[in-house]
Amino acid sequence: MRAANFKIGQQVRHRIFPFRGVIFDVDPVFANTDEWWEAIPEDIRPHKDQPFYHLLAENESSYYVAYVSEQNLLPDESREKVTHPSIPEIFEVDPSGDYRIKSTNAH
Repeated sequence: MRAANFKIGQQVRHRIFPFRGVIFDVDPVFANTDEWWEAIPEDIRPHKDQPFYHLLAENESSYYVAYVSEQNLLPDESREKVTHPSIPEIFEVDPSGDYRIKSTNAH
């Protein structure tokens, strides 16, 4: 098992498809259904023995949760804010624009 190259709160984009998002969870290896995996066209189907990331994702027309292999992610260097409506439930944005998991401490 190898270490994940991306981290929770990191803004990323898909290498092939036109969407981007913020990582909110990481699986060290594939942890979805075989049906999901087999639905991916064979010529672009990722290997299962790599980290997979849960993203609050968006494209030009919608918001959704995406499950993406590490091999298909790139850092999103645009620094353009991700506007997924669930971001405020999970993250706070610090002054530099980075996404940080919200503190669960009661004040």
